Amino acid sequence: MKRAPYWWKKSVVYQIYPRSFYDSNGDGIGDIPGVIEKLDYVKELGCDTIWICPFYASSNYDNGYDITDYQKILPEFGTMEDVERLIFEAHKRGIHLVIDMVVNHTSCEHPWFLKSKIGELDLEGKPNPYRDFYIWKKGKKVSDGHGGFTFAEPNNWEAIFGGSAWSQAEDGSEDYFLHIFSPKQPDLNWESPALRRKIFEMMSWWLDKGVDGFRMDAICYISKDPNFPDSMDGNIRPYAAFGPHFEEFARELNREVLSRYENVMTVAEMSESTPERAEVFANEDGSVFSMIFQFQHLDLDGGDSFKWTHRKIDLRALKKLMGFWQKNLFGRAWNSLYWSNHDQPRIFARFGEAEGPFHEKSAKMIAACSHLMQGTPYVFQGEELGMTNYPFRDIEEVRDIESLNAWEKFTADGTFTEDEMLELISLRGRDNARTPIQWDDSQNAGFTTGTPWIGVNPNYRKINAKEQLSREDSVFRFYQKLIALRKELELVTTGRYVSLDEENPETFAYLRVAPEPDSVEKLLVMSNFTDHEAKVNFPESFLRENRSLDTEILLGNEPSRTEFTLSEPSLTLTPYETLIIRFFQR
Repeated sequence: MKRAPYWWKKSVVYQIYPRSFYDSNGDGIGDIPGVIEKLDYVKELGCDTIWICPFYASSNYDNGYDITDYQKILPEFGTMEDVERLIFEAHKRGIHLVIDMVVNHTSCEHPWFLKSKIGELDLEGKPNPYRDFYIWKKGKKVSDGHGGFTFAEPNNWEAIFGGSAWSQAEDGSEDYFLHIFSPKQPDLNWESPALRRKIFEMMSWWLDKGVDGFRMDAICYISKDPNFPDSMDGNIRPYAAFGPHFEEFARELNREVLSRYENVMTVAEMSESTPERAEVFANEDGSVFSMIFQFQHLDLDGGDSFKWTHRKIDLRALKKLMGFWQKNLFGRAWNSLYWSNHDQPRIFARFGEAEGPFHEKSAKMIAACSHLMQGTPYVFQGEELGMTNYPFRDIEEVRDIESLNAWEKFTADGTFTEDEMLELISLRGRDNARTPIQWDDSQNAGFTTGTPWIGVNPNYRKINAKEQLSREDSVFRFYQKLIALRKELELVTTGRYVSLDEENPETFAYLRVAPEPDSVEKLLVMSNFTDHEAKVNFPESFLRENRSLDTEILLGNEPSRTEFTLSEPSLTLTPYETLIIRFFQR
């Protein structure tokens, strides 16, 4: 069933992490009324879709990604009436609302799991229907060294957040449950038809409330290898991602829920994806999901200790990878465009200048480079202000379960000293994205009148929304122009991507070319990723084909650049300069 038009292809999404967005009642925690209060800010920026991270009832071990009730609201965020008002107020402003949906796992305190723990029989001795809602396996018998035996994990899989992916039943029996993230987040068993029905009913309930779609958290893990074999190195991902029934489950979700509502947007988080998988699961006929999140471009700086490294992304590798996805998905599937989200450090940990004279200029450059590719751009809260990583000074300031687990593991085994690990958390930890939005230069950056749940970045007196909105040359105003430009130019949605000067280690340049064979319209995007002058080199064929066309500068971040003529085989860009040129024929 084809659903048209696909409104999300021209949309720009603003991601809200509600705990850190705006606190309306002074308890130090952002809330739903706070989001409502700032909707006009999102509207002014130009974003027409909001993706809001989980606000459901939760144990809060993993900041909301461990749900105890999908159809209730965590009291610190507000009430169901607040959420209903958010839907209404967003729609009144022409803003779509997409909610985070976590259906690979729940909290260990979800009633389903509490009932599942009882065993294969319920308290009345009848078959326990909830046992099958989670993945329970018998442990391996191992010698205790004294002529008896004990039990060990069913296999050697390691959880993504560290430690074994299995936890033993509290009664010490031979039963273990699977959790690919944390013991506090047991995995749901999608092999159970009853479980799937519960999930489908719940998602339909939210669509009936008026939400416009879902961001499907960790959805690629809902089907596991049914043999549960040992891994050569403990790596769980090859066995937990895209299992044999994944496509069946995903299509059933679309058939039973998504296709029954008009123009539902879904973005599937697929960390293990490929273009071939994207073509199946984010294809043009809308039979599964609308688009995917893939992480490959942000995995380029990983190391032996996963993300905990000072390694930098090589720009040539980044360009080739981004171009690979752009070319392979064209006409086949839809992608998401992003540098930042709630699981990533601020982009200055990878590119640009967090401090110094080029801070704002580099923030603008980074935005322009990605927003004009094909796909749906995402702006993570504070990105439009040029917010930076937090300078953690003590492990007591850290809240993120992943960072805390890494601290415990790598300082205990001697991989890093405490000072080294704290430095890496300040560089790469997830909490960097989760510090409060810096609204103004008043106490706590105007985020709360109380004590914030996590520290406010000390640079809020310099970097804040009030100051940015007062200037026409700010990062916020540049994003505003960029978003408007993207929506105005059909070429950005429909055009082919052509890479230029791909082996250049300092600049990133590409073309967007109109799909109509009789059109000469093109868009040239050039960005300097360095703090010094750098050239973009034009091949002779490009010069020959486009030299006679008219040009205009649509947007740039270098005030001294007032005109552009394609007359030389190269163009020198100033430090962190970005330049967007339209080619056309009068």
